[in-house]
Amino acid sequence: MQKVRLGRTDLQVSKPAFGVLPLQRTEMNEAVRILRKAYESGINFFDTARAYTDSEEKIGRALSPYRQDIIIATKTQARRVDKLVKDLETSLTTLKTDYLDIYQLHNADHLPGEDGRESLYEALVRAKEQGRIRFIGITCHRRTVALAAVRSGLFDTVQFPFSYLADDEDLRLVQASREADVGFIAMKALSGGLITHIPAAVAFMNQFDHVVPIWGIQRERELDEFLRLAARPPLLDQTLREIIEKDRAELSGEFCRGCGYCLPCPAEIPIPWAARMALLLQRAPYGPFLEDEWKARMMKIEDCTDCGNCKAQCPYRLDTPKLLKENLAFYKAFYARHKGHPDRA
Repeated sequence: MQKVRLGRTDLQVSKPAFGVLPLQRTEMNEAVRILRKAYESGINFFDTARAYTDSEEKIGRALSPYRQDIIIATKTQARRVDKLVKDLETSLTTLKTDYLDIYQLHNADHLPGEDGRESLYEALVRAKEQGRIRFIGITCHRRTVALAAVRSGLFDTVQFPFSYLADDEDLRLVQASREADVGFIAMKALSGGLITHIPAAVAFMNQFDHVVPIWGIQRERELDEFLRLAARPPLLDQTLREIIEKDRAELSGEFCRGCGYCLPCPAEIPIPWAARMALLLQRAPYGPFLEDEWKARMMKIEDCTDCGNCKAQCPYRLDTPKLLKENLAFYKAFYARHKGHPDRA
């Protein structure tokens, strides 16, 4: 299993790493089995968050016997010091450990301390001095915040969306992290499911020897594919380059990444799916999206009150209400053409 030095932490982490978010949708015993298989196969880096329902508990049940052999990163969405301290205590308990390797501020929209309140960063430093965390990280979806974090000298790791859909500014951020010796953790390496050619995605990531992609894994067959590609890394040849360029052309411009920070929606619209439904219908097997359950979910877009919450919360500054209406129009037309026909996607 290839290992990557995670910046100045000097942690040697596996490439691939395991993104545990999707396992919150997997039954406990099956999740435990998948996590143990990952560990037994050589994966040693597991990334989760306090916000990912029971994902921390699943790691604790599966991997606590092997704690000295693994590297755990988790996150807090706390915006107050007292909440951060409480979250840290809860994470330590559910993960069945007395320390965290990396503790990350989750989806930060600014650096701590900029709002004039007692700095969350100071609380992280105290936790580090107490031996409860080893390294301090930050995750964000706004490039300006990520770049400021890299340049600040405060953070050992930065986690940011990075895939082969990245633009030149994203690549400059990745290079800046190398120059600052800040560990770069790539989330959304499949762009929220819009990238469907896994070998191309892995081959792209393998170009960056200091970048650690965390692949979201929910099922054993998904784990098996990443293990197979780790054993026999795909070469970024002309065929894969053409696939990447085709995807870049199709997915250029504004599109929803499916991060979910627009939720909850007062009208109960499943925004991270609904706002990119047109892409999903064209890039994945469409059958499940034409069933009555998904049709009803999509029709909730007609109940949108234009409250503006989703637009205000979007880290990519998308006009989410407009995207929802456009995707509903596409869905209705696609449904009329394809309902009752075999799924040939």
